[in-house]
Amino acid sequence: MRHSPLVQNLITAFTCLPGVGQRSAQRMAYSLLERNREGGLQLSEALEAAMQGVSQCQRCRNFAEDVLCPVCADDRRDQALVCVVASPADVLAIEHSGEYRGRYFVLMGHLSPIDGIGPRQIGLDLLEQQIQAGEISEIILATGTTVEGEATAHYILEMIAGTSITISRIAQGVPMGGDLEFVDGATLAHALRGRRPLER
Repeated sequence: MRHSPLVQNLITAFTCLPGVGQRSAQRMAYSLLERNREGGLQLSEALEAAMQGVSQCQRCRNFAEDVLCPVCADDRRDQALVCVVASPADVLAIEHSGEYRGRYFVLMGHLSPIDGIGPRQIGLDLLEQQIQAGEISEIILATGTTVEGEATAHYILEMIAGTSITISRIAQGVPMGGDLEFVDGATLAHALRGRRPLER
């Protein structure tokens, strides 16, 4: 069976979402058309508003509706302390911890030369400008432990060579409440290398 052009366009539009294939997209399209047209209209309005109104913070590159995102605009936060993360989802995860009071720099990815993603594509030229301007006193690297994440962390480490900036990497390894017998060897090795002394 062939869909009408409008229905087919709707199905095709849904397939742009991660993890949504043709069949899932078809189910979503049918659901909106059969039972929830009002919800579909709200979805289209919200999508259009977000696509038109959301850009990137000029300081940290996170999603923002103004020149600065709420974190960068908050003068109660330590603006000289910067946590470098790969995505806005990472910002949200750290904010949920309630432990961090600095600002962020959002890469929107990692270095990946094989995919044509170099320093400029992930905003490292902007981060370098902030470093050279003396805006940053400490950088916390919260990039992933993938090959690309490690390469990105190493590149940033080289960028600050010769400066007085303090740099650290978030601890990674055994999760809270986890039993060692269920943790893989690579994670345990990483946890052992990143051990720190206990306070007495």
